[in-house]
Amino acid sequence: MLVDYHVHTEYSDDSVYPMEDVIKDAIRLGLDEICITDYVDYGVKADWGSGKEILYRHGEPLANVDYPRYVAQIEQMQRLYGDKITIKMGMEFGVQTHTIPQFEALFRLYSFDFLYPFDKVKSTIAEILKIVIADGKGIEVNTSSHRYGLMDSMPSAELLGLYKDLGGSIVTIGTDSHAPAHLGTLKSTVLLA
Repeated sequence: MLVDYHVHTEYSDDSVYPMEDVIKDAIRLGLDEICITDYVDYGVKADWGSGKEILYRHGEPLANVDYPRYVAQIEQMQRLYGDKITIKMGMEFGVQTHTIPQFEALFRLYSFDFLYPFDKVKSTIAEILKIVIADGKGIEVNTSSHRYGLMDSMPSAELLGLYKDLGGSIVTIGTDSHAPAHLGTLKSTVLLA
């Protein structure tokens, strides 16, 4: 089965790829399933209709997904193309500890198909990691979790443990640097041996 579960459309502030074009292209490529995962970053971006000013970058809005339009268009795409491809609705969340209540409120409003609660996808992640390991590839530990004051690493310690238990040993460490102050701030210890 061919799937892509990390896809951005024009609903993400850094993409201009129309959702219907994404779906048509996925069908043309022979994908069986796709999940649209546009961005929500509370604490950084405003919601449409929140009453907060929407900032613009290079003429494009720096805002979270316009949820009512997003959901309506995904449902429309499911009706139009559901006989050719399975279309699921997800989100990519930039979660910070102080924004968790906002995300929890959003979860209650919409029926997302895909948000990555680890326990629910652990067996699927394990199958993916087995392929990664067999292909001689590794995973990245993103140390920006320290910069943002997160309580866990990225990926989580649980996922890293699963990778190790499955025989994984290739790990890269990166800062996710976006500014000079971030470069080289590798405050993470990874022990997989």
